[in-house]
Amino acid sequence: MSIDPLLALLRSKARHTHKELGEILSLTEDEVRARIADWENDGTIVGYQAVIDPERAGDQDVSAFIEVKLTPERGGGFDRLALRIARFEQVSSCYLASGGYDLMVVVEGTDLREVARFVSERLSTMDGVLSTATHFRLKTYKENGFLIEGNDEPERLAVTP
Repeated sequence: MSIDPLLALLRSKARHTHKELGEILSLTEDEVRARIADWENDGTIVGYQAVIDPERAGDQDVSAFIEVKLTPERGGGFDRLALRIARFEQVSSCYLASGGYDLMVVVEGTDLREVARFVSERLSTMDGVLSTATHFRLKTYKENGFLIEGNDEPERLAVTP
């Protein structure tokens, strides 16, 4: 089943007015308003955010992607521990993943030491956490489907025969 076209439009640009969304999808403004209200009430839509270029905004915070290996719990798998990790204020995103680790956790802090302290003192010491691997974000090229272009001219790739 694919995503509802109205949800897809909201995901790509949440600043459309209800009237604009209705015109795009051949719905009335009231139909759009009611559907969005229903999704907000049932938790389908959990929030709205602006996608911000951290360099232009002067954001000096540090982000890290942390691979976490866990011991699954009997009867609950990874869910209970993953939700405990997700509740930390330093964690901005937490995903169950396939591959060589179980969770991908995105952590934010004011500097490298703050992130390192969180990993060494809070995350890696939790019962059920087997290991972590931390990767710091150096530069953002694309965030939530939006290119972060910066001031540089786009480079053209060399074409070789």
